[in-house]
Amino acid sequence: MGYVFQFGVVWDHRWDLLYGAWLTLRLAVAASVLGLLLACLVAYARQNAPRPVRAAAAAYVEFLRNTPLLVQLFVLYFSLPMLGLRLTADTAALIGLSLNFGAYGSEILRGGMLSIPQGQIEAARALGLSAWRIFRHVVLMPALNVAYPALASQFVLMMLGSSVVSAISATDLTAITNTLQSTTFRSFEFYFVATALYLAMALALRFALGLAYRVLFPPALRSGTA
Repeated sequence: MGYVFQFGVVWDHRWDLLYGAWLTLRLAVAASVLGLLLACLVAYARQNAPRPVRAAAAAYVEFLRNTPLLVQLFVLYFSLPMLGLRLTADTAALIGLSLNFGAYGSEILRGGMLSIPQGQIEAARALGLSAWRIFRHVVLMPALNVAYPALASQFVLMMLGSSVVSAISATDLTAITNTLQSTTFRSFEFYFVATALYLAMALALRFALGLAYRVLFPPALRSGTA
């Protein structure tokens, strides 16, 4: 094998790669926050809304969970302009990831909600609490406690899967890596380092989310979920 590894060129572009990693993390966090809010609304609609709204929420979840994320991004970025709605690549990426996370997150939350004893809900109703207050205090927080590990894993998976946004020219670590390797002709070196950065980000996120779980749900409030 005559290939000579030259990681010096990667070091010369280290700040570009770190900036790409920062953009990836920023996109993932923003999409997760928006997606979690959407997931809560959808989960609430599927549990408490009138039948037409429940049907619309279920259709949204099934559509997003059973179509490829890349195709969803193509629809947002390439198809919507045909209808007069033009989005920037970064905006389309944020919306696409948020909608996708919302669909998966709502099902994870719904699973947590189904674990709440019906007696607790009936007791809250007997005390005269409104449907929203019951959902917020009696259902949502305990459900988040149960669903948090799965939601955290979904967040990390979305961060890793966000690399597909480079296909619509959104700026992230993968997009920057593609540009650098195409101009330096050092594909192995740049993709190897990009892989290492994704691994480091995933491990760091899992650690941070684990700490957040211990802060948000102290042992006295946990339901036995690690």
